Amino acid sequence: MLKNVNNSPHYTWGDNCDGWHLLDSSELSVIQERMPPGTEEVLHYHKKAQQLFYVLSGKATFYIEEEQIVAEQGDSIYIKPNIKHCIKNDTVDKDLNFLVISQPKSHGDRVVL
Repeated sequence: MLKNVNNSPHYTWGDNCDGWHLLDSSELSVIQERMPPGTEEVLHYHKKAQQLFYVLSGKATFYIEEEQIVAEQGDSIYIKPNIKHCIKNDTVDKDLNFLVISQPKSHGDRVVL
């Protein structure tokens, strides 16, 4: 089945952020997310899930352990289980759009710090 943000289950999180489940199985999750300017998620880690973030548009600031990494359109970042991380949209005028691919799915596996 063809999937996109128009026909996939939608949810909101954080401060006006959006997510669309493009694939939601117990072994693999693919979510497209949108973060408005000035938004961020909380620092956390996953006990089992490994994740790949792929920036579709905008600029993402990742905090991974003690390191800050800026990723732009076309960049990806891989995060292993048990690694502290969060993502932030530091811009003042552009949405950040990205894919987050988790294996196994990260729902219920998140530990907030």
